[in-house]
Amino acid sequence: MKVGLLNSPAAPLTPYWAAYLKELGVPTQTPALGDAEALALGAQSLPGESPVVQLALGRILALDRVDAALLPEWPAVAGDAWGEALSELLPRRISGLPILLPVPERTGELDALEAQAAALGLRLSQNPGGVRLALERVRLLAQPARTDLPALSRASRTTVAVIGPRPLLQEPVLAAGLRPALEALDFYPVFSYEVPHADALRRAERMEQAHKVPAGERELFGAASLLAGKGAVTGLVFVAPARDGATQAALQRIADKLHKPALHLTLDTPGADGPQAAWPELDAFAERLASGGRVRPANSPASDGESGA
Repeated sequence: MKVGLLNSPAAPLTPYWAAYLKELGVPTQTPALGDAEALALGAQSLPGESPVVQLALGRILALDRVDAALLPEWPAVAGDAWGEALSELLPRRISGLPILLPVPERTGELDALEAQAAALGLRLSQNPGGVRLALERVRLLAQPARTDLPALSRASRTTVAVIGPRPLLQEPVLAAGLRPALEALDFYPVFSYEVPHADALRRAERMEQAHKVPAGERELFGAASLLAGKGAVTGLVFVAPARDGATQAALQRIADKLHKPALHLTLDTPGADGPQAAWPELDAFAERLASGGRVRPANSPASDGESGA
């Protein structure tokens, strides 16, 4: 059985799964197209869905003659059908896809990860002894890298926290234009995915009935709350995929809980010129922060996601 690896830069466990399948002797293949071409393919097939879904589909379609593909399971927000069951929904919408095998995209509990990896390995290789040996050999790759909170200030620039799902913000083919657009206005952006994951989850424990909140929403709240609590951070920029009402609603709920100036942006599927690189509302937000948060952007009413200063 040949297995496709999608190699998302937003999935820290990608090297783990690649090494694990190699140890099992399972042949693998990566998409035959670059990310921009794969995204265009996915957008053509599912034009009404978010760019995150389109990119995942495009990478699957760009696999050549594989029997199955490993699909990272992204943490979902409330009401996010795609995030909760991407591997089940895609074959219902697109015929002829390989078998989609959902796998964790990052390490949680090591025992739980290895249990899932063992089940996958047995399905692919039918070799219990080989599975045990392979798990031992790749165990170090499952250890999360140690990270620290990035620097929160830079001389002569205004620090803003940029909050959004990792499968959106960490994909250059989708979000490459965002940082330059912010820096052009003398913003210093700190992205939510740069917050150590464990720190974000600890902060999320402050949510009311946190155990009932979906994992993706907890992660986003934890990162946003931690950054909003830093004096160097003057404002919050929430970024959701276009045509993703669940994520947009989740980010609005998070913004409503915090007390710094906030702006909501959507990031759409790239056009012929590449990733989206212009958001007119950023100019008004920069003006607002420069005036101490007192001026509300003319084209961004309070109900559109501005929280109080």
